[in-house]
Parts: sequence; structure tokens; C-alpha cells
Amino acid sequence: MTQTLPLTTRSRATTAARFAGMALLGSWLLAASAQVSLPMWPVPATLQSLLVLLLGALGGPAAGFAAVAAYLAQGLAGLPVFATGAAGPAALLGPTGGYLIGFALAAWLAGFARGQGFVRQAVVLLAAHLLLFVPGLAWLAGYVGPARAFEVGFLLFVPGTLVKTALALALLRALARR
Repeated sequence: MTQTLPLTTRSRATTAARFAGMALLGSWLLAASAQVSLPMWPVPATLQSLLVLLLGALGGPAAGFAAVAAYLAQGLAGLPVFATGAAGPAALLGPTGGYLIGFALAAWLAGFARGQGFVRQAVVLLAAHLLLFVPGLAWLAGYVGPARAFEVGFLLFVPGTLVKTALALALLRALARR
């Protein structure tokens, strides 16, 4: 005799599987965005922050955070998912490690832009984008000092941050109209 699960258990299992699948897909998209890189020292410019904002804003705080956590786990396990194909614990302990951790925080915060109006989405996405710099700069300062970290780890990225935040907002608004 075959026993069937109650509908609620099936629904939870389906929801959990869908959530895990979306987090895995998001992590792969984030890994692909890491390979679009403008080599700069000590932190390369990539499309990752754009994807981080979109993962959070489209999926919500939990899904955005889960996608970045899956990405970090893959990189920690040795898969070449970080910028320029870097992988392993050394990549997380290197100069960009704080930014990688900041991605998870930024995706979580960007999740609160979901379903909001234009102005609130813009503010949340910009705040999320800026949030990723907090652990990034704190970690980078241990390598190059606070003043140099601010210069090469933030000031150089301001134009790109503004452009990618505006692009994330435009994409989010366009998808919402569909």
C-alpha cells in the first residue's frame, strides 16, 4: 500500500525545492557575472553587484541571501566562481573577501525593494549597494590601510555603483510592468 503525503506537506516540499532551485540558479548567474571583470587592483570591477541587487529585489530578502550564500559555498568548496575564476578559502581571505560577504548583506537588503514604488526602490537599492562596501572596506583596510582602502575600494567604484544601481532599478521597473 502506497502512502501519500498530505497536501500541505507536498506544498511545503514543492516550495522548498523551488526555493532551493532558484537559489542555485541565482548563484550560477552570480558566478557568471563575476567573470565579466575589469581588472583593477586590489578589487576588480565586475557585474556582480548588479546581479546581487536583482537577486534580492526579484526574489526577496531570503531568496537573495540564499543565492549569495550558495555562491559563497560553491566558491569556498573550490569551484572557480569568484572573479577571474578564483576559488577556495584563499579567495575569501584575500582582499576581496569582505566584498563577497557584503554581497549577502546587500542581497538581503535589496529584497526589501520588492513590490515598492519607484522612489522607495531607488533608495533601498542604493542603500543595499552601499552596504556591500562596509565589510568590503573594513576587510580591505587590513591589507592596504584605511585611506588607501577608501580610495581604491570605494571612490573608484562610485561611478559604476551609480550606473549599476540605476540599471538594476530600470530592470526591476521594466519587469514589474510585464
